[in-house]
Amino acid sequence: MSIRWKIAQWFELRWWQRYFEGKNKAQYYGWKRKYWNDLLDKLADVLPLDSAKLIADLGCGPAGIFIVFGPQTPKGGFNTNEGETKVVAADPLLNEYAATLGFFDQKDFPYTTFVNQSLEDFSPAEKFDIVFCMNAINHVADINRAYDKLVGAAKDGGSVVVSIDAHNHSFFKHLFRLVPGDILHPHQYDLEEYNGFLTSRGCTVTKTVLIKKEFFFSHYVVVAKLS
Repeated sequence: MSIRWKIAQWFELRWWQRYFEGKNKAQYYGWKRKYWNDLLDKLADVLPLDSAKLIADLGCGPAGIFIVFGPQTPKGGFNTNEGETKVVAADPLLNEYAATLGFFDQKDFPYTTFVNQSLEDFSPAEKFDIVFCMNAINHVADINRAYDKLVGAAKDGGSVVVSIDAHNHSFFKHLFRLVPGDILHPHQYDLEEYNGFLTSRGCTVTKTVLIKKEFFFSHYVVVAKLS
């Protein structure tokens, strides 16, 4: 593992600790569930949610998309309360989140199986109908191995959903690769390059949604289907 990745992970944990200071747990998770459900509405035309029986949230963090899968979910197709959908959430910092963040308690999500594991080491016994990787792919140590695992976790015909911060300007992309201008993200790519990681592994990009545009980066959600 690179020193840059280890530094990024240290700052990631500290970021969450600062972020949760002064926040109300119930209000925050209520807001975050609404955020995820609004996003899923934007993807509904290409994402077969109602038929998904196995869902993965890789690089899940303490408030990943896994939080909408369970009896509290107001939508159909996520009826994990009746055991119809299995959800696995993986992240290499889960133990640290549980130990240091007062907000995060795995017991709050009894319908999710948590795995304290990096994306590069993720080796599930089953393949998934939908594999989510939200705000995580440019946090990994080995991005090529991470994409191998991400796509490899999906069934044939399954969906891979990735959210990314993609560079808007080539100059700053190359500059940030040389100097740690973006300390939380060891990897610096533009949208075309991120999509290339998927298409070179047999996926077809079916939808790209621009969530937010800023000067250096634009935040996108990309949906791809494994052929």
